[in-house]
Amino acid sequence: MSEILIFGGTTEGRELAVFCTENQIPVTVSVTTSYGESLLSDQIRILTGKLNTEQIYELLCSHQYDLVIDVTHPYAVEATKNIQSACETSGIPYIRLIRQKSEIYGETVRTVTELIRILNQNQKIILSTLGSKSIPELMQIQHYQQRLWVRVLPSAEFQKIPDFPENHIIAEIPPFSTEQNIMHIRKSGAEILLTKESGMIGGYPEKIQAVQKCGIRMITLLRPDENGYTLEEIKTLLRKDGFSE
Repeated sequence: MSEILIFGGTTEGRELAVFCTENQIPVTVSVTTSYGESLLSDQIRILTGKLNTEQIYELLCSHQYDLVIDVTHPYAVEATKNIQSACETSGIPYIRLIRQKSEIYGETVRTVTELIRILNQNQKIILSTLGSKSIPELMQIQHYQQRLWVRVLPSAEFQKIPDFPENHIIAEIPPFSTEQNIMHIRKSGAEILLTKESGMIGGYPEKIQAVQKCGIRMITLLRPDENGYTLEEIKTLLRKDGFSE
């Protein structure tokens, strides 16, 4: 029977993996972290660890997958490029899952550079929910030691970043309700909330409700433009192309 390889420990990736098992479609899921692995059923074959293009290519050659589905995070641009390149070289079909968007609230920026320029025009307290990978860039904000708070996943990865005040770290596991977002805003004293365009699944509406109730600014880092299929469209494709029994 045809086998599918899914990249991504996202909510949609987990839902798609469950869909495959329920429809008796052989599936392997590749995630980058042990946290992503912990969210998946032990009935699913899981590969854990960050892979570069060459490693993905070796994986594709070592096991005959019939289809690769990229369900990595909308902002994981490098991962998507690596997966696309490896699939093109190996000749294995590739499709990209696009997360459903939601209505954008407040101000928007296209790049972190643009975001920092805006933030350096004032001295307001900031709560970033952009993730740990954005912190080195955000440390370019003037007086970041006093102004910048970050919400991140509990992870040893964050501890590798020097010169950031530990008492400005909110390390908790999502999803976050509106009430939890409000609690974090009040804990930090934030006057500006930074967020990604994470969509309905990524908790974006709850952030909107929180900033509205707290009366603070919200700046959204827009996701890169890309083409692909929705989760429901991919499920339909799998049924139509005979992957399910």
